[in-house]
Amino acid sequence: MEAGLPAAVTICEVGPRDGFQIEPTFIPTERKIEIVDALSRTGVRQIQATSFVHPKAIPQLSDAEEVMARIERRTGVRYSALVPNEKGASRAIAAEVDCVDVVVSVSESHCLSNTNMTPERAMERAGSVASLCREAGVAASIGFATALGCPFEGIPSYERVERMVGQAVEEFGYVRVTLADTVGMANPTLVRSTMSRLADRFPGVLFGLHLHNTRAMGLANVLAGLEAGITWFDSSVAGLGGCPYAPGASGNVATEDVVNMLEEMGVATGIDMTRLLGVATQVREIVGHADSGVLNAGPSSKLLGPFRGPQVTSGAQDQGSSSQV
Repeated sequence: MEAGLPAAVTICEVGPRDGFQIEPTFIPTERKIEIVDALSRTGVRQIQATSFVHPKAIPQLSDAEEVMARIERRTGVRYSALVPNEKGASRAIAAEVDCVDVVVSVSESHCLSNTNMTPERAMERAGSVASLCREAGVAASIGFATALGCPFEGIPSYERVERMVGQAVEEFGYVRVTLADTVGMANPTLVRSTMSRLADRFPGVLFGLHLHNTRAMGLANVLAGLEAGITWFDSSVAGLGGCPYAPGASGNVATEDVVNMLEEMGVATGIDMTRLLGVATQVREIVGHADSGVLNAGPSSKLLGPFRGPQVTSGAQDQGSSSQV
């Protein structure tokens, strides 16, 4: 492991929620349950299983209650669900999720597009969600969409991000906060600077990163987060995902790509790559596509073995190779 990097990280699998929500064809509930259960057997310890959003807003996740009721709850795995407001939080609590994840957009344009309310109103609701969860004895976390780039307004100021994080932490009591690169606009310098400054400003908070790979900078941004001390990363099996209300949004950084990179760097994830690739293959079969380098090429270790090239025969030693690079 390179000096300065954490020894281990937590991977939160968001494929069953963020990965599936943008798929245009309804995925049968049975298949969703199958994938969540398969993921729980890979060594993943955090799974965002669904979202308790209005069925008309995201029909793909209209079966949230049934999914939560029928999955196999494995010891050591925490099952969370994303919610947009107090009603969603109440549904999630009733479904016995382990953690309620609320999300607020940093930029006004995306917040209006995503939830039809201003960020200020969304923050008030996030405060109410925190209160509901405290009363119910259920953990709660908050994520900030477009914190590292908005398709309508560009990169928000650090001061705006810090102010909203500060309200969530100091006024509402959130201790786990995730920043999202909702449409893959971030770069490693921005990620490293933002996360380092936030970690210094709020030392008691567990910060996480939710990264999309729209412009092929997802893994570079993971590395920048590691260098800033971040040890929580959201990712999606098979690289699925995207926000329905953000133009140009595409898939999350693929879980198998993140795990492969981290493990080869000596950063432990606790995830079995063989089992994970099996789930990624299942997901690709269900939705018909995937965006994952490791799923396509296999892990590097798969290529290692004895050299089996052509044997040199008498008289051929000085002929050179016929292949060109």
